[in-house]
Parts: sequence; structure tokens; C-alpha cells
Amino acid sequence: MVAKALTIAGSDSGGGAGIQADIKTFSAMNVYGASVVTAVTAQNTKAVTAIYPIPEEVVAAQIRTVLDDMQIDAVKIGMLGTPSLIAAVADALAVYQGPIVLDPVMVAKSGDSLLADSAIHSLKSSLFARATLLTPNLPETVKLVGEGSTEKQAKALLALGVGAVLIKGGHADGRTCTDHLFSQTGTQDFSAQRVDTRNTHGTGCSYSSAIAAGLAQGMALGDSVSRAHAWLHQAILHADELNVGQGQGPVHHFHGLWK
Repeated sequence: MVAKALTIAGSDSGGGAGIQADIKTFSAMNVYGASVVTAVTAQNTKAVTAIYPIPEEVVAAQIRTVLDDMQIDAVKIGMLGTPSLIAAVADALAVYQGPIVLDPVMVAKSGDSLLADSAIHSLKSSLFARATLLTPNLPETVKLVGEGSTEKQAKALLALGVGAVLIKGGHADGRTCTDHLFSQTGTQDFSAQRVDTRNTHGTGCSYSSAIAAGLAQGMALGDSVSRAHAWLHQAILHADELNVGQGQGPVHHFHGLWK
């Protein structure tokens, strides 16, 4: 049977991030994708010009309706935005026992804020303990637990209840980009040469979705991160082939399929 994954995230009208990127990623990984829309954004490769949150009861109804009918093998959570929406998602997922990849989406590639500062505490208290994996980038990690070494930050995040944390190094300097996976059993590093391109829109969404796809297929966490890391690197390498938009274009989700 085909593995099935559910994304709970915002919609990107430009198609490069959010649920559009998640479903493209699931498809590229041979996983069936279901979706719950948490917000509609007016967005392109240059900016987010408007955000329209979906009512909490509608988001919760979407989750319950999908889980009532489908055997969901993994859940990816992206943009939530507000404390009330976070609480609604946590409540609706109370019956779900499978793996959850939580991407703490805070800022779009354009620099526009996607998570209210007041929602950070709610994210920690309501969803961290449910997360199999948390996938913050470096600025998000600082917002969540403050400055410090990557190891110290990871320990602080693990202490908040997440099963494991992948601190992504895309915002660091240097020719090599390294992501660090921390869990209660050890640490793994995943490195690749930094790609000279501005077309990196949707990298965070796609990365977390690719990991969720692997977990849906029964892969071990480390193996799932390793495959997702290699796939995303190729998606970035081929991003310039798409020539989408005038700003920060999307990565190429189907680099292995489109010829």
C-alpha cells in the first residue's frame, strides 16, 4: 500500500512553499499527500502581501475529517500563526499516535513574519511534547531557546519534550552547510556544499515534508533525514532550471522526474 502523509500548513499562492511544497514533496517521495489549510496567503517569490487565517473550528474539522477516514502514516505541521490555532491543532491531533514532524515556521524567505511572538509559548507548551522531530533553522532556534552553542540549544529543546531536533545550518556562513540532528541517543551531522543560488523558497517546508514522507514509509529517523537532506540538495542544485518569479524562486521538487 502507498504510504500516506498529512500536512497541516498555510497555503502559498506562489506554489513554492506551504502546503503546495509539502504535497509536491510527498509526491516526489512516492507518498500520498492529504492537506489541512491553516491560512491562505497572498504570496509570490518577492513578498507575502496578505495573510488570512482559517477559523480554528474549520482547521480542526479538516484534521478530524481526514483522520476519521484515512490511515495517516505521518503528519507534518508547518505554519500555524496564533495561540488559538495552535491549541485547536493540538486538540484535534490528540487521538493521533503516529510520527509528527513540526516545522516551527516563523518567517518567510521574504522576511515577512508568519508566527506571532505571542504564539511561541503556545507552540512550546502545546505541540513540542507531541513532536517526533522539530526542524528549526538557526534564527528560529534563537527565538525558541536563545543564543548559545548548537549543542546547548539542542539540549534546551529536547528538555521541552521534543523527541529529536534537527537544527538546520542554511543561515550559517561558509562553503559547507551542515545540519545537526540531536536525539536522546546521539548526534548525526549532514553536510553538503552550499549552492550559489537565490532560488531557495520553500526549502524548510520541503525538507520537513521529505522527512515526514520517510517516516510515513517506515524509515528510521536518521535514515529519513539523510535521504531528505540528499534530495533537498539536488532540489536546490536544480532550482535555477525552473525560472519561476522575479524574487527568490522555489526549489525543484521534481528534479528527478522532469526531463
